[in-house]
Amino acid sequence: MLQPIPSYCKFLWNSKNEHGVHSPFVYDLVTKCFYDKKYKPEYAVLKKYRKTLLQNKNTIEVTDFGAGSRVFKSTTRIVSQIAKTAGISPKRAELLLRIVQYFQPEQVLEIGTSLGLATVALASGNPKATITSLEGCPETAKVALEHFGKFHFNNIDLITTEFGIYLNNLQPNTKNPQFVYFDGNHSKEATLQYFELLLPTITNNSVWIFDDIHWSSDMEAAWEIIKNHPQVTVTIDTFQWGLVFFRSEQEKEHFVIRT
Repeated sequence: MLQPIPSYCKFLWNSKNEHGVHSPFVYDLVTKCFYDKKYKPEYAVLKKYRKTLLQNKNTIEVTDFGAGSRVFKSTTRIVSQIAKTAGISPKRAELLLRIVQYFQPEQVLEIGTSLGLATVALASGNPKATITSLEGCPETAKVALEHFGKFHFNNIDLITTEFGIYLNNLQPNTKNPQFVYFDGNHSKEATLQYFELLLPTITNNSVWIFDDIHWSSDMEAAWEIIKNHPQVTVTIDTFQWGLVFFRSEQEKEHFVIRT
């Protein structure tokens, strides 16, 4: 896929570090979280979890679902290859952990568990939080659930479901997710569908992260729509991720930050 190459060049041209940020909220997030170089003991757990998956040579039937329960494809794959090519990178997993540690959400929703590499980063960031993780493929979910048990991640509730159906049935209540990690379907249609379905749950402190916002022209189009939504006040483009905030006290502003 060639889309990320020109997009990345544009990102580098427009991006800044902390010295180009004048919002105190974003400046603190960048300096105290994004650029935090201190070693954290939780990193060792993430590394060990990844290593266990990379050593797993079992084959499973992987089913990918699209919006509206449309099955895209079903293929036989080796667990170690999925972990190597489809999961979050070690650097990104550590950053995700730091972001959760920084905001300390009590309720976290992950759309797209896969093998749980990002899920354990979310769970490690705040062991007191409840992590609800959605996965459409039963076989992938089974592997993730097995490994959660091995590593004693008792704060993860893994639900095998079609994402749109689950989110459509989600009723706003006192346990709304304060933190949402969108990594389940990298299409414009699905991304915007999930965005709209979750809007009724937002609070002033909600933190949403969209993965692969420059994956394709369609994902870039979805990102532009999300940025310009009237309820969105602050966004941060890190190239791989788009962070979204709904802080009413903030003026609408968009940042492009190197991590």
